[in-house]
Amino acid sequence: MIKLSALGDFVQAMGPFATIRSHHPTAKITLLTTKPFVALAEQSPYFDEIWVDSRPRPWEVAALMRLRKKLRSVKFDMVYDLQTSDRSSSYFHIMGDPPWSGIAHNCSAPHANPDRDLMHTIERQAEQLVMAGIPQTKAADLSWAKADVARFDLPERYGLIAPGGAPHRPGKRWPAERFARVAAHLAERGVVPVLLGTRDDEEQIEAVMTACPAAKSLMGQTSFTDIIVLAHGAAGAVGNDTGPMHLIAAAGCPAVVLFSADSDPALCAPRGLVSVLRRNDLAALDVESVIAALSSGPASLR
Repeated sequence: MIKLSALGDFVQAMGPFATIRSHHPTAKITLLTTKPFVALAEQSPYFDEIWVDSRPRPWEVAALMRLRKKLRSVKFDMVYDLQTSDRSSSYFHIMGDPPWSGIAHNCSAPHANPDRDLMHTIERQAEQLVMAGIPQTKAADLSWAKADVARFDLPERYGLIAPGGAPHRPGKRWPAERFARVAAHLAERGVVPVLLGTRDDEEQIEAVMTACPAAKSLMGQTSFTDIIVLAHGAAGAVGNDTGPMHLIAAAGCPAVVLFSADSDPALCAPRGLVSVLRRNDLAALDVESVIAALSSGPASLR
């Protein structure tokens, strides 16, 4: 199987991963992915071996040759390209044209739907597998994830907040001061706000912490499996359209996910107990709408 990035896309491939594993119960299955997802893939029950694709640039000749040698080192009985990018499709010929599910030219099991790019990722991958002879795709199930989150010393009732996002996509971030008001709302109701993010989100997280001292920051402290296990125990979650929210939703946690014009929830929104709120400009999204979504509907606090 091939799935290179990004986190949200990787999470939305969990159902196909499980489905392909079930369809080939005795096969030795190799995953080709990128370094950030190795630990998560290793803990999952779907793969026998993990290969890392460093995605070398055209001028990185030595790295390209190493990747080519690796890809040609095994004669695979079937390849499921769940990335379906120009890069991953190019591996079809490098690997000697093996049986292939994807969009590579002249592959044996093409996803032959000209409107595939207009489909939600989950439906698109399910249809791809149907065309490869696998009729029913499972929903994502992350119950296998294990992590010791006791080290975070969290109270019984807490909610997860993901106020950050990719630094190069500022339009996908709701203003931090509004996340702070949501955090204060949770704290007033006995739910401790727990902030998730990386060092890239430090400015947003510090702004929330300053305005809501009752919040607890786990910035830079959580692995992907930590986030899954935290989501299992959380009362609910709210955050921007970012990778951790996909993990949280796939874990079954009620979640409110905020979208701007920078991404289309019809194509990529997390599935589960999810309420999607969208404004072309997230600055136009008021706090009251987010609080209302946390209080009712599929994303209501547990």
